[in-house]
Amino acid sequence: MKKILLVFLLWIGSLNIYPQYNLDQPMSLIEVNGVSIAYTTTGEQENTPVLMIMGLMGSHKVWGEEIVNGLVDAGYRVILFDNRDTGESENLDRLGKPNLYWKFAMNSLGIDFSAPYTLSDMALDGLGILDHLGIEEAHIVGASMGGMIAQTLAYEYPERVKSLVSIMSTTGAPHLSQMSQRNEQNFRNVGEMDRERVHAFGFYPEAMPRQMTAIMKAGDRSDQVKSIKVSTLVQHGVNDTLLPPDHGEHTAELIEGSDLKIYENMGHNLPPSVLPILLEDMVSFFKKAER
Repeated sequence: MKKILLVFLLWIGSLNIYPQYNLDQPMSLIEVNGVSIAYTTTGEQENTPVLMIMGLMGSHKVWGEEIVNGLVDAGYRVILFDNRDTGESENLDRLGKPNLYWKFAMNSLGIDFSAPYTLSDMALDGLGILDHLGIEEAHIVGASMGGMIAQTLAYEYPERVKSLVSIMSTTGAPHLSQMSQRNEQNFRNVGEMDRERVHAFGFYPEAMPRQMTAIMKAGDRSDQVKSIKVSTLVQHGVNDTLLPPDHGEHTAELIEGSDLKIYENMGHNLPPSVLPILLEDMVSFFKKAER
């Protein structure tokens, strides 16, 4: 009977049946650059890997299940992680809490300032996960600040990037449209958010001061973005008021040979109505980059 059960289990394994990603699946912790980073993977181990990087204050859960499972169904191994200061990754209050009022003021006046960590540090967190998993090269997908981190990987470590997908992100160029006053006020009021309530949606407002300082510290990255040579897809929403469409257009303009997709009915989010076409475009782009 035991032999029959063993044969049955081996047969089931040979069918390449893998569980679908769900928001509550367990995560693993590793030490990267002196910081504990939580990650999880889904999809067949031998499939082409996709590293997904979420934006400001967001844990990996903000991606949602549809886009992750869509990539798995398309034949990819998806690697998700919580940026430092979010989710199950290490909270870095020990590095201090920057005063965003002063940082905004210094940034607007062109005065240099320090940051607890940088976009390059956050890019190394993702790279550390790839190293830990023994992955030499992956498609890199980033949304908003995650797009900035993904861009950073593409110009600092191009040999590790099979392709780049930059979603609703920016180069940080000063001539681009500014966020609406409402969005700016929301940033300033982030400390008043009910942490427990927003944690349930995958957002960690305690990360805001340090992550926003990292973005401002990076400044205008146009020259670095222009140096990107890997295959690139830029996806942006026409209704984005946080980073209006010219941010995506400028990114695509700087990266030679990049593809640009602008979506109706999409703001600075990933609405369910747009996800199917956004995912279809992403998968088609991956297939083209793999030829």
